[in-house]
Amino acid sequence: MASKLSCSSFTKFLILIGLSALFSLSLADVVPPPSPTTPVSTSTICKSTPYYSFCKSVLPNNNSSANVRDYGQFSIRKSLSSARKFLSLIEKYLRHSSNLTITAIRALEDCRLLAELNMDFLQSSCKTVNSTTTNLPTFDTDNVQTLLSAILTNTQTCLDGVQVTASAWSLQNGLYAPLSNDTKLYSVSLALFTKGWVPKKKKLPSHPTQKQLAFRNGRLPLKMSGRNQAIYETVSRRKLLQTNEDQILVSDIVIVSQKGWGNFTTVNDAVAAAPNNTNGTNGYFLIYITAGLYQEYVSINKNKKYLMMIGDGINRTVITGDHNFVDGWTTFNSSTFAVVGQGFVAVNITFRNTAGAIKHQAVAVRNGADLSTFYSCSFEGYQDTLYTHSLRQFYRECDIYGTVDFIFGNAAAVFQNCNMYPRLPLSNQFNAITAQGRTDPNQNTGTSIQNCTITAADDLATSNITIQTYLGRPWKEYSRTVYMQSFMDSLINPLGWHEWSGDFALNTSYYAEFNNTGPGSNTSGRVTWPAFYIINSMNATNFTVSSFLLGDAWLPQTGVPYTPGLI
Repeated sequence: MASKLSCSSFTKFLILIGLSALFSLSLADVVPPPSPTTPVSTSTICKSTPYYSFCKSVLPNNNSSANVRDYGQFSIRKSLSSARKFLSLIEKYLRHSSNLTITAIRALEDCRLLAELNMDFLQSSCKTVNSTTTNLPTFDTDNVQTLLSAILTNTQTCLDGVQVTASAWSLQNGLYAPLSNDTKLYSVSLALFTKGWVPKKKKLPSHPTQKQLAFRNGRLPLKMSGRNQAIYETVSRRKLLQTNEDQILVSDIVIVSQKGWGNFTTVNDAVAAAPNNTNGTNGYFLIYITAGLYQEYVSINKNKKYLMMIGDGINRTVITGDHNFVDGWTTFNSSTFAVVGQGFVAVNITFRNTAGAIKHQAVAVRNGADLSTFYSCSFEGYQDTLYTHSLRQFYRECDIYGTVDFIFGNAAAVFQNCNMYPRLPLSNQFNAITAQGRTDPNQNTGTSIQNCTITAADDLATSNITIQTYLGRPWKEYSRTVYMQSFMDSLINPLGWHEWSGDFALNTSYYAEFNNTGPGSNTSGRVTWPAFYIINSMNATNFTVSSFLLGDAWLPQTGVPYTPGLI
């Protein structure tokens, strides 16, 4: 028997269903759409979801008094039940995996991790939507929409891994149907939540003052205990000139040094020493990584929250590996460095995958950590260098090197003041900087690139070979990428964007440019797809840190500088 759902009961909702014989109301022809508290039929409300017939089959259809929020609560609860069943199915296959290939087992392990995350996200969403019958605060609304967007991303990632390895094993029939049905159910839940709770225009928190955004002498203004600060300054040779204001709170510090003068010699051992499930109120657990080449695969799990890693600088503190698709790793688990723990911050570190272009998909960093920040870091690889997998992410003054789809994923990610360096690909390849993976029109995800610089890496710049380089291509049906106020060098093909396959997603994606500069920014020869737009400042504002990430609510505590709006 399945365990009892942690989500609160739906007694009120069930009572409403019992009254269905007394009431009969259909708003199918009402314009404008009903408010979130207006009774509405399933026939009407399911029209606002991507899967009308499936929605009708899932929601109770004999209740004339339910509104969109009632249906949304019901759908999210049903999603939680389905997620639990799918996790049990994955665990069953893993228990009987002796006849599977190693690649198939790795794909199943990916699915298990992603299913566990979906359980967490749905439990959190369920708790939030049942906490009140009135409107939710803006950040709570954004949290739930973000989590429901992420469960779709997680499910799609599992499906992608299963499909790639299906030719080697017999699991496709067993997993494809539940994955497909779960995708539809999660999409319905997201659509109903968006309809019932998400306002047409976000009410943003006020911008922080310049004092809150202060950043001293190019260093994070860390606030530590006297002992921790003395340790940090001794090892790093940095004097942190601070006052008692605008400091980033640090609860504890450990030092990683390959020379043996710290607490640990490996990054993984330092991560293991971090406390579990902290909420950040007591400050970050700081891992200071001294200069060195760390050849290890680092994974920061969901229970390791609010970790801050500071290195000695780009190309001085380097974490490196070479896992890749050709050698039997899924794209998801080919990463040198993977993080899902909320509130992660990395500063002054190079993350590298040395597999090379010949090994195809080879991820340097996979980021699925909500409210995560990378500042003054470098990401080095070829195909699929930086996997911005899911949730809310911010990158500032970072360097990203790669060839094919080297920034890809389905997070809500903003890159600000970063450098993108297309490299020399294989002879039969072209460069695509981005491959955004939005699969549903209600996901609040996309890639926003603001005030960045796009120039050729040294190997491409000095090559005599003509390589076509594009701003991006649509990996999934609702791919969304915006370039604004950025410098584009002459390596960018005049078309700007490249198709994925035929006319796939050319009508449903969203590609936009705003006030870019440089010889590659001329839009007169751009693609003529319905999905491509030249936008104005009003539209561009939707993709700034304040609007797209609600960054003013969480970035100041990281100490990382950022520009809230347009420049």
